[in-house]
Amino acid sequence: MSRSRVLLLLPALLLGFTCGPASHAQAAGAPAPTWVVDPALPGENLPGVGRSLFDQVFAVQRGGQAEIELPFPFESLLARLDGQLQREPTSPLPPAKRVLIPLGRSLQRTAAAPDYFAYPRVVVAVDASPAAGAPLLKDRLYLGYQEKSAVLEVISYNEAAGRFEFQLVKDYRAGGKPKVVYAPRTLCFACHQNGAPIFSRALWDESNANPQVAALLLASGRRFYGIPVERGVDVPYAIDNASERANGFALTQRLWLEGCGGNDVTAHRCRAGLFAATLRHALAGGQSWTADADFEQAVAAPLRAEARRRWPGGLAIGNPDIANRNPLQGMRHWPADSAARVGFSHVAVLFDPLLPRPSREVWRADAPDAMRKLLAGLSEFVAATDLAQLDAVLARPATVPVVRVTAPCRFAASSTASRASLRCVAPVGTLLEGTLAWQAGRLVDGDLTRLTLADGTALNAARLRPAGHATPAVMKLQPLVDGRAARTAAGNAIAVIEVRRPAGNDHGEVMIEVRQDFAIVQQAVDRLVSGPQAAALFAPAPFPREPLFAALFGELGIAGARGGTGCCQAARALPPPQLEVPAVAPAEPAAAAMPPAAANDTAQRSFQPYCAACHQTAETFPPNFLQGSPAEVVARLRHCAPRLYVRLAMADVAPEQREKTPMPPESVLPAFASSAQAWRSSPLRAALLAQVEGWLRAETGQRPQLKSLLSAGYEALRPCLPPQ
Repeated sequence: MSRSRVLLLLPALLLGFTCGPASHAQAAGAPAPTWVVDPALPGENLPGVGRSLFDQVFAVQRGGQAEIELPFPFESLLARLDGQLQREPTSPLPPAKRVLIPLGRSLQRTAAAPDYFAYPRVVVAVDASPAAGAPLLKDRLYLGYQEKSAVLEVISYNEAAGRFEFQLVKDYRAGGKPKVVYAPRTLCFACHQNGAPIFSRALWDESNANPQVAALLLASGRRFYGIPVERGVDVPYAIDNASERANGFALTQRLWLEGCGGNDVTAHRCRAGLFAATLRHALAGGQSWTADADFEQAVAAPLRAEARRRWPGGLAIGNPDIANRNPLQGMRHWPADSAARVGFSHVAVLFDPLLPRPSREVWRADAPDAMRKLLAGLSEFVAATDLAQLDAVLARPATVPVVRVTAPCRFAASSTASRASLRCVAPVGTLLEGTLAWQAGRLVDGDLTRLTLADGTALNAARLRPAGHATPAVMKLQPLVDGRAARTAAGNAIAVIEVRRPAGNDHGEVMIEVRQDFAIVQQAVDRLVSGPQAAALFAPAPFPREPLFAALFGELGIAGARGGTGCCQAARALPPPQLEVPAVAPAEPAAAAMPPAAANDTAQRSFQPYCAACHQTAETFPPNFLQGSPAEVVARLRHCAPRLYVRLAMADVAPEQREKTPMPPESVLPAFASSAQAWRSSPLRAALLAQVEGWLRAETGQRPQLKSLLSAGYEALRPCLPPQ
């Protein structure tokens, strides 16, 4: 996709964004929306159930021992990942999309300083369907790789827990012993406020889609893990779309888990109805189905009532988009002097992912498109391989009702004698437009440009394949979409389109034959919800994708088709997931988190409750100045004093005039039972500021001045951690 094409799309894309819960227009006294994912409540650091898909893909078992084995170098890991995915035969892009970002906004952004363009960060997102027997990774696995720090950052979905997990791979280098650990979620949620991947809006100028960035990467003379440097916006556009879909999973899971109510028979039937409607929606390619009375009674009405009770103001959906940033804006030449490059890693407040982001929209149960959005979200949990198996089952000979629709047609020859177009219209809502192709007097194929039926069916761009012998007077064709049978909005197969054209006449007739075969799927779901597995399959729990499809295919007579893959069987034997060091929760009392030897150290005790959740880790990004012995911690705090002072003092600066975001990040202040205004006037912040001011005064003999400290830019301040 060209940059100019994306520029044309931008107005439409931006118009789709709406304000956050506090900004939405509300009637006086109307209840506020409830966050789908509260940025201040990241959840437990370790999964209580299940494993991440990253663990599942790379788990191996040898001699009764299971471990996560990662190919190295990074090209090999990418090849292994691509092998789990279907490749689009007509696309030059790999299944796992990757971009290069030398000057980004991640925690690792300064790891390659000053050689940013020799060691760019790689961002990888899976947006392709799974290969046969592979797990569903589409939109569910994201990697960030920084060679200089030998760290892989992983965001990977955990289907059993219904959430994304945040992980780190340490010591990922030649000769290293990679270790996979889970990351503290409070730290991750400061930027990933919806508990899912984030990505820049177009035109993705931090990436190699920016010609200036690509030129500097090429000038470094290095190869980058087999990733082409000169690439348009097609790859970041694909990653952006994947992250958008991924951020919808939380709403889908919450509505599945809570929207139908509890664990009684009525709730089971509601979820079963949602599952059947999801399969219908997916088979129909997302066409809008007009719900019948059974669906309204069993699903829509109880779900609306439950949603109004639980979330009277609706559900606010987090925004994964951060502003586009060009780190080279206004630069004529990349500095040869290393010291002059320091400022390029600076992230201005406007572009900082730490900024609290308002919700992008609010889901409301009574909105006209509420149910369609829910079904579309659940359809993201139906893999292309699932649809292929369903389609194969429904293609078997079976006695099902058949509906036939006819309409008069008009034919017109195209500019070539080998093609003819037709338009068929009936007064009851049927419209068919397309073209037929002939070769040596034989019908070879055709294109169905548009088909609408009275039941809401609206098909576009289907292929027409000859079905049996055809003559100029009678032509039978089978419509296909993505190689599968074209279907109506109700999920039924359009078995045959028969075109009748009297010899030498430009008028004729079309007969469309629809097999009511979705009833086979509906009956299988009905048996599941009435059977012994109902309480497990339709419980108030995350959408049970694997067991639900296994049970469905068992009912449809293809048991065993979804047996566990080698990777996922090995993952079950992995040791329990772990953090690298114990995590500290926001506002955790100092005495509960610090070693006894440090309990009397005033400085450490003062900073620990407000900083430890992000800065008492094993990672040096962000700086772990609270990790270590009491003496080491005090030394690091003093070394970090200029930056600590700036971050604490920024709360006194008007938001539009800030050069950096204040600390703690405003998005996590609710976890401290505080807000931006309360923290600004808090005596606790004043005490921390006074402590840092005392250190700086002792060091320089002068009271620190914010303007003076920032005269050369924030990145020119000495780093928080002393040199190793």
